[in-house]
Amino acid sequence: MSNPTVTHSTDAAPAAHGPAPAHSQFRLLVQRRFGPFFATQLAGAFNDSFLKQLVILLVTFHATDYTTLSAGLVANMAAGLFILPFVLFSAYAGQLADRFDKAKVIRAVKMAEVAIMVVASAGFFMKSLPVLLASIFAMGCHSAFFGPVKYSLLPRVLAKEELTGGNGLLEMGTFLSILLGTLVAGVLAAMTTNPLWLSLALLGFAVLGLASSLFIPATGEAAPDLKLHFSVVSETIATVKMGQREGEGVWNSLLAISWFWFIGAVVLSQIPALGKDLLQGDTTVVTVLLATFSVGIAVGSLLCERLSGHKVEIGLVPIGSIGLSVFTADLALSADRFAVLLASSATAAPLDWTHFLAMSGSLRVLGDIALLGVFGGLFIVPLYAFVQLRTAPQRQSRIISANNILNALFMVVAAGMSAGLLAAGLSVTGLILVCAALNAVVALYIYKTVPEFLWRFLSWFVVHAIYRLRSTGTAHIPEDGPAILAPNHVSYVDALVLSALCPRPIRFVMDASIFRVPVLSWLFRQVNAIPIASAKREPETLEKAMAAVDAALRNGELVCVFPEGALTRDGQVAEFKPGIRRMLDATPVPVIPIGLSGLWETAFARNGKSLGARLTSLRPGRRLEVNVGAPQSAEVDIEVLRSKVLDLVQPRGPQPASRPTQARS
Repeated sequence: MSNPTVTHSTDAAPAAHGPAPAHSQFRLLVQRRFGPFFATQLAGAFNDSFLKQLVILLVTFHATDYTTLSAGLVANMAAGLFILPFVLFSAYAGQLADRFDKAKVIRAVKMAEVAIMVVASAGFFMKSLPVLLASIFAMGCHSAFFGPVKYSLLPRVLAKEELTGGNGLLEMGTFLSILLGTLVAGVLAAMTTNPLWLSLALLGFAVLGLASSLFIPATGEAAPDLKLHFSVVSETIATVKMGQREGEGVWNSLLAISWFWFIGAVVLSQIPALGKDLLQGDTTVVTVLLATFSVGIAVGSLLCERLSGHKVEIGLVPIGSIGLSVFTADLALSADRFAVLLASSATAAPLDWTHFLAMSGSLRVLGDIALLGVFGGLFIVPLYAFVQLRTAPQRQSRIISANNILNALFMVVAAGMSAGLLAAGLSVTGLILVCAALNAVVALYIYKTVPEFLWRFLSWFVVHAIYRLRSTGTAHIPEDGPAILAPNHVSYVDALVLSALCPRPIRFVMDASIFRVPVLSWLFRQVNAIPIASAKREPETLEKAMAAVDAALRNGELVCVFPEGALTRDGQVAEFKPGIRRMLDATPVPVIPIGLSGLWETAFARNGKSLGARLTSLRPGRRLEVNVGAPQSAEVDIEVLRSKVLDLVQPRGPQPASRPTQARS
């Protein structure tokens, strides 16, 4: 399998920091900034899969012409030779992609691919397995050098609102191309062993990839002063450490992506044995299983843009991880159940794909594999987009290289674990169940280590399960740097709504009595909320809160302060307390007014509704509106700030008139 591993915009790209229209991701396919690159990636992924599968099939069915080695050994050699370059050369590949224009790097890699296919063609004419294995190693080198530039190019040509959609298209295209390469290799190998036709096919797709790369627009040099260093050991270690230093969120995202490839390496490597030995199917059944997984990945990848609302939404990652665990486990159970039913029937084995589909229980097996793919797409696409968004432009390619190195290492460990457990007598379905359990444990660890993932999941789930969120002015929230968000305070879920809206982490200043609520207190601490109290009630808590806000702003973070100081009890915007003025005086930063509407009638507001009325108000589909105003200077008068918030609040239905502002002494 090809290893699928924010900046200045180009002339062909929209401004990377400006708002992008919320159109379908498919429009990118006809735009020069994305379309040629997409075609180049598809051709490369196809050839990776096509070459490896051709070699394996020819050695399997025409062994005497090529080697005396077993087909299984050759398949493992091919897989190992393809992965090895990711460990050896990824660090240097990342340096090249950061140092030079990415379009030029892609064209150089694609020219190398044409040369590699010429060598592979010679191997077919000579019927030389060593030459063919060398070609597979060279294609691994091709992919190792293409990987860093592939994922670091996207944030240079796409607006941040397009990153999830662009990554979704990329993953969809990659997996379908891998599938197509595998299928075409099988069909072609069954029709002919004439090396001329095999060579024409390989060279044709390599030339197609090179031709499409010529239309990729220039991106500029991300790090023109970077000095190149080639050292397999020291630079590989340095590159991985660079990924670790990029921030806890990025580093754990890299680990999560690599974990996905660990699970994928284990489960996908068991599909042939699962189809042949447990499901009693022939090669067509194995092909159907692999095709179902690839289509599932494609569907899940494309769903990410719709579910995320055209933004980088890591709240989808926990959903993906839950689905991976559930359907990995159910795949093992459904396959065992199918085997039991098959054993009790009089059906002759092996089954072809039509007879397999006619058997009871087959649809459950296929459904599990399809949903594994869907949730895999929901898991991995937001992580790639998150890494791209949170990584410094001048280091993006090297961070992707760190990811590729980790991916390769995790896949090697996966292969070793699988071989060891199977050799120890564990069944194929037992191994798959072990993967499901390990995935659940690793997911819990990640969400404990990076609570932002869990908080985003809660935000995303609450908002999308109950409400229809409409927002305006979100471009006013800065992508980086300190600022204070100043919304009106309507309900207990205001923080979740704002978190669902903003891709950046927010430090919420909240009432100390709510902060200390059992169970919830743990979550508030994990997301670094800041408890605050009045000077009369808890002066020490107030001073600690002011110091924490000052430290957060000086650290370049977003801080959300509810200037009213408490939830509204009548649906009105109360007068603002002087605390926000003190924060701005201590650390002058922009303050952004926000108006929340539609929450007053919900179950989470202090509106005096009965329990029955509150439960009724939980019906899905209630519309919320969040209007973000233009940033105000740190010197803004808090009465002016309150009037800005009032202007942004759009009442739904009859609302009490706004309370007149009282003069302060």
